Amino acid sequence: MKVIGLTGNIASGKSVVASMFEDLGAKVIDVDDIARKIVEPNETAWKKIVDTFGQNILNPDSTINRKKLGEIIFNDYEKRKILNDITHPKIIQNARDKVEKYKNEIVEVVIIEAALIVEKGGLKDLIEKLIVVISDEESQIKRLTERNGFSKEEALSRINSQMPTSEKAKHADYIIDNSGTTSETENQVKKLWHEIRTL
Repeated sequence: MKVIGLTGNIASGKSVVASMFEDLGAKVIDVDDIARKIVEPNETAWKKIVDTFGQNILNPDSTINRKKLGEIIFNDYEKRKILNDITHPKIIQNARDKVEKYKNEIVEVVIIEAALIVEKGGLKDLIEKLIVVISDEESQIKRLTERNGFSKEEALSRINSQMPTSEKAKHADYIIDNSGTTSETENQVKKLWHEIRTL
């Protein structure tokens, strides 16, 4: 079984690329999805987060309001670290369990889609090769303003808070440029899929 990492900065289109690989037959482990599930009401991580950051980060249905929590941690390194210390060990363990499950099912290619593979490194030992999805800043801003309702300033603030794309790309075994049309991205994915399967 080949385990491939897939990463990229905010609004680079890594989820779009992941679903293209899924359509071709890969099993995708979406780390963002794991992160959402472990903080569902009454999960252990949820309790720790509410104890740490207070009830005012909750929606009326007791789910965590990601926007409110994001505003607390976004510009505060210490608070962001506290949140990461609560969630990351559980996320990584969950991803490892899924990899083991797919090993037993004799899956050919598993893609681990995660935003912080390069920065955090907690999944690096599982991954044979790393794909970095890149996109020009203009496309990122457009996606963030349309998808998240951010102003241009908010979008740029989110983009600039991350490791620069050029820096992240240095860690890549493969790069997919998602600045163009969907079919241009799709062609790159198909070509890479063939390459991965013949590794």
